[in-house]
Amino acid sequence: MSVTFDTIPGSGLIAPLFAFEVTSGGEYQSERRVYLGGHVTSGATLAEGEAEICTSLEDATILAGSGSMLREMYRIFAQNAPTAQIWLSPIAESGVKGTWTLTVGTPPAAGGTGVVEIGGEAVEVSIGAGDSAATVATALAAAINGFYNKLTGAQLQVTAAAASAVVTATARHAGAIFADFDIAVPSTTNGNAFDGVLTVAAGTAPTGTPNLTNFLATIGDDEASFIVTPFGDDDNLGRCETALNDTSGRWAYSRQSYGHYWSSRKGTTGELTTLGLARNNRHETIIGRYAGTPHPAWLWVSAIVAAVAPWLADDTNGNVSRNQTGIVVQGLAPPRSRANWPIYSTRNALLAAGISTWKVNASGAIVIDKLITTYQKNSADQPDVVFRDVQALYQLMAGLGIIRADLSTEHGQKALADSNPNSLGAISTPKDIKATLVHSYQKCVNRGIFENASGFAERLVVERDSGNSNRVNVLAPIDRVNALDVLAGNAKLYGQYAA
Repeated sequence: MSVTFDTIPGSGLIAPLFAFEVTSGGEYQSERRVYLGGHVTSGATLAEGEAEICTSLEDATILAGSGSMLREMYRIFAQNAPTAQIWLSPIAESGVKGTWTLTVGTPPAAGGTGVVEIGGEAVEVSIGAGDSAATVATALAAAINGFYNKLTGAQLQVTAAAASAVVTATARHAGAIFADFDIAVPSTTNGNAFDGVLTVAAGTAPTGTPNLTNFLATIGDDEASFIVTPFGDDDNLGRCETALNDTSGRWAYSRQSYGHYWSSRKGTTGELTTLGLARNNRHETIIGRYAGTPHPAWLWVSAIVAAVAPWLADDTNGNVSRNQTGIVVQGLAPPRSRANWPIYSTRNALLAAGISTWKVNASGAIVIDKLITTYQKNSADQPDVVFRDVQALYQLMAGLGIIRADLSTEHGQKALADSNPNSLGAISTPKDIKATLVHSYQKCVNRGIFENASGFAERLVVERDSGNSNRVNVLAPIDRVNALDVLAGNAKLYGQYAA
C-alpha cells in the first residue's frame, strides 16, 4: 500500500521541507444517549422543543421544575443507571388535572403517626393527643406540599390544600395518565394512625393525552438509543413508529440514526395481550403494569429501562447480548395485591403477545423477566422471532456502528477500481472492502455482539454495481449472539443405577 496524504501535495514541492501531517487512524467508541420525555412544572427552564443534557438531580430540578414528572423520571433513571448520558426534553400537557379527596375522620385520642402513600412515597403526619380532624388535615396538606425524600430525593407529583377536615390533592400535570395515580393508606409495622381514619376518594377525573410529535421532532437525528416516555397510548405509539421506521424514519438507510422507543401501559393480562397482538413494531418496547401498582407509569418505565441500559449500551464486553432476567430494579414497589404479581404462565402469555415482563423476587423487589419488542410477524404476515429480543436491536446499533466507522476510516474519500496493481492508497477495490468487513465483523465477535466470523466471511458478498460504476453492493449475513433464556434439563431419579 502506497503512502497517501490529505494535505501534503503529491507534486509541486521544490523548496526543502521536513513535514508531517497529523491524521487519525480511527478508533470507534459508541455513544448511547438516553432521551427522557415528560411534563415539567412552571419553574422549569426547559421548554417544549428544547433538549438538554442533565447530570445531577439539582440540574433536573432546574431544567424540569420542582416536583415535575420529568424531574422524577431523571431521578429514578439515575438511581438505576448513575453513569448514563441522560437528556431531558419537555412534553406539553393536554387536558384536565385530576383531584383526590383525603377526608380525615375522628383521629385517635392518643395520637400517633399517620401514613399515606402517594405515588409510592410514604407521607407521614404526627398526630397529637386530642388533635381535631381539621388540625390533622392541615398538617397532612403541609406534609404533602413539603414532602422530600432525603434518601432518594423524591418529590410528589401532587399538591394539596386543606379545608376543614378534607384535603384536596391536585395533580401537578393534566392528563389521563394520572387516572391510576396511586394514593392509599397502607398497613404499617407499628400501626398506622390513619387506618380507618383517612378516606381516599377520586375527585375530578383526569383527562387528556399529550402529542409526542414535537418531542420526537426535537430529537431529530441526534444520537438517541433510548427514547423513554410513559405515554403508551395508541396514537403516540403510532407517532413513534413513524419517527423510527425503516423507510423514512431514524432506521432508514438515508438517516441511520437508529434508537428505540420504550413506554408502558396499564391493564389486565387480557387487555395487555390484546394490545400486544395488535402491534408489530421492532422499534418499540411496551412494559405492562397492573392495577394497584404504587409507583406511576413515568417512574415504572424509567426505572425498568435504566436497570438494563448499562448492559444494552455496553458493546465491549458482551453485555449487550446477555439475558437480563433477575436484574433488580431500584426504587419500584410491586402491586399491592399478590394476585397482580405475574406468574410464569402469565408472563409467557404476555411475551408471546409482544409485551415485556417483570416479576417479583423473594425479597419483594421488582426484577427484570424479559424485555422484547412488539415485532411478531414479517412482511408476509408469517411468524418471525428475529427481532423479538430487544437485545437484537441494540446489537445492530452497536455492530453496525463499528462496521460503518471502519468502512469510513478505511474507504472514505477513496477512488474505486476493480483492481489496484500498484497498491495506491487512494484507491479501494471490492476485495479491500470485503477484507475490512471481515475484519470489522471479527471485532464484533470479539466483543460478544455477533458470532461465527468464518460463516460470515463465507457468506459475505461484495460486488461492484453493474449499473453504477461508483457504487459497491454488500450482502452482510449477520449472526448475532443470543441470550441464554431457557435451560431445560431432565433430572431423572433412580432408586439405584442399573449395573
